[in-house]
Amino acid sequence: MKMFKLVSASVLIAFSAAACSSETTTDTPAVSPSSPSVTSNIPKEVNLKIGLPGSYDITSKKIIDGFQAKYPNIKLQIEEAPWADFTTKIVTNIAGNNAPDIWFQENAVILGYGTRGVAENLEPYIKRDLKTEDYIESLLSAKTPDGKIYGIPHGVNPNALVYNKKIFQQNNVPFPTDNWTFQDMIDAAKKLTKDTDGDGKTDIYGFQTASSIAQGWIPWIKSTGGSALDAGMTKATFSDPKTVEGLTRWADTILKDKISPTREMQTNQNYFQSEKTAMTFLQYSGQVNLNKNKPDLDWDVVKVPIGFDGKRFVPTVVNQWLIYSKAKPEAKEAAWTFLKYYLSDEAQTFLSESGASLPVKKTALVALEKSSSKPANKQAFTKGVEEAGGTLDENPSWNQWRAAATPILNDILDGKKAPTDGAKEIQQKVQSVLDENK
Repeated sequence: MKMFKLVSASVLIAFSAAACSSETTTDTPAVSPSSPSVTSNIPKEVNLKIGLPGSYDITSKKIIDGFQAKYPNIKLQIEEAPWADFTTKIVTNIAGNNAPDIWFQENAVILGYGTRGVAENLEPYIKRDLKTEDYIESLLSAKTPDGKIYGIPHGVNPNALVYNKKIFQQNNVPFPTDNWTFQDMIDAAKKLTKDTDGDGKTDIYGFQTASSIAQGWIPWIKSTGGSALDAGMTKATFSDPKTVEGLTRWADTILKDKISPTREMQTNQNYFQSEKTAMTFLQYSGQVNLNKNKPDLDWDVVKVPIGFDGKRFVPTVVNQWLIYSKAKPEAKEAAWTFLKYYLSDEAQTFLSESGASLPVKKTALVALEKSSSKPANKQAFTKGVEEAGGTLDENPSWNQWRAAATPILNDILDGKKAPTDGAKEIQQKVQSVLDENK
C-alpha cells in the first residue's frame, strides 16, 4: 500500500499563489506557554473540523472515536475524501479561508504551508505540554532550521530490507542480518540472481532496484555520504562526487551487475510478491498489502544496510498533522487537544494496530515489537528509524525540485545518461527551483 501520494506541481503552484496572499499569523498559541493545561482554555463546547485525506483507510476510526469519547465537549466535523481529491480541494479551501481546523499531508507540503503562513507554529505548544524524550526523534521531523515546528507526525514509514527466505535457502545463502553493509547486500544478490531454466534469461533476481525516491535513489546516495540538498536545504548537491557515486552504484545494480530487473520490466509486475526477486527495500506500510496478498510467503526484514561510508541511513516518509493558522483560538486549542490525544498511548496503540505506519511514542513501539504478525524482526523498522531515521531532504519546494530531477534520474537508471552527466543536469535544474523559491 502506497499511502503517501504526492501533490502535483501544478497544485502546489496554485497553492502558492493563493497562500501568499494570506495575512500573516502569529507564532504564539492562544494561551501563554506557561499555562498548565490546554483543556482549561477550551469553552464548554467547541466545534472542531478535522480533515482526513484518504479517509479511514489511512486514519484509524478508533482514534477519532476514542477522542470523541474522551472529549465529548469538542464537537467533531469530519471532512473525509480520497487523498487526491482532498489535496486538490484543500488549495481552494485555503484560498477561501475555509480550510479545516486541522488536517494532515506530506511533510514537505506542511513545510511549505509553514513558510506561507498557513500552518501554526507548534513549537510553543510542544514546549508547554509534551515531554519530547517520550518520543522518537521523528516527532520533530517538521522542524525548520530556525526552530519552528509546523507539524506533528500522523505516523512514520521507515524503510527496511525485505528478503524471501525460501530463495535464500534454495541457494544456500545465509539470511541477511542487521549488521549487513550495502556491499554484503550486493554480493548476496549476485549469488541469488539465477537463470533457472537455462534459456539465457534471468528468472530470479537478487535485488529489485526502485526508481522512486524513498526506496530508490535516496538510500543509495546516502550510502556513499551524498545528499540531494545541503544541510540548510537551500543548495543542490547532486554534483557532489559522493552523490554521483551513489547514483552510479544505484544504476549499476541494473546496468552493470544485472542483479535487478529494469525499470521497464517492473512496470507490470511486483517482483517480490511474485517471488521473482530475493530482496528489495520495503516501506513499513507495505507490509499490510504483503501480508494480505501473500499470506503464506515466508519473508522477514533487517535494517537498511550500513552504507559504503560506514554509516546507516533509514529513509523515512512522514505525514504531518497541522493546525490551520487562521482557525479560531478555541479551535486551535481543541486541535492541539486532539494532537495530544493522538500522541497518547491509547491512540498510538490504535495507530500500531492499523499497520499503516509506525507510532512515534516509544512505549507504543515497544508494544508493537512484541506482536506476532509478520515481519518477525519488527525492530528492523522500529530500531532502524530510532537509530538512523532521516527524511528525504525535504524543504518547502521539495515537490517541485523532485519533479525537475525525476526524468533525468530515470534516464540514469535506464542507461540513457551517464551518472556524472545526469547529475550535472539535475544540479542546474534543482538549484534553479531552489533559487526561485527563496
